[in-house]
Amino acid sequence: MNDWKDGVNFAVTVCDREGRILEMNAKSRATFAKSGGGDLVGKSLLDCHPEPARSKLKDMLARPRTNAYTIEKNGVKKLIYQTPWTRDGQPAGLVELSLELPAELPHFVRKP
Repeated sequence: MNDWKDGVNFAVTVCDREGRILEMNAKSRATFAKSGGGDLVGKSLLDCHPEPARSKLKDMLARPRTNAYTIEKNGVKKLIYQTPWTRDGQPAGLVELSLELPAELPHFVRKP
């Protein structure tokens, strides 16, 4: 089951503690095709972001925490979720999930 990440319709990008891209699933490679796609693996995630995003990511690598927000670009709304991943209980880098959102998104409040 090694290829599950290439069969999902959202982008998964993983970097190490220095910000070097370790993995990109198929959707991530397609999303960032104009910037190099799969050739970005091994390169710095920081080089792919303008300021102030670059400084924020650098700080998140130094002081791991989750960053979640929505964006809209070319009429496509996305949820961006950046969060630390760990190895042996220690921060090992960041994972970014990028999911396209429908224009109208239902919101449910669940009661216990």
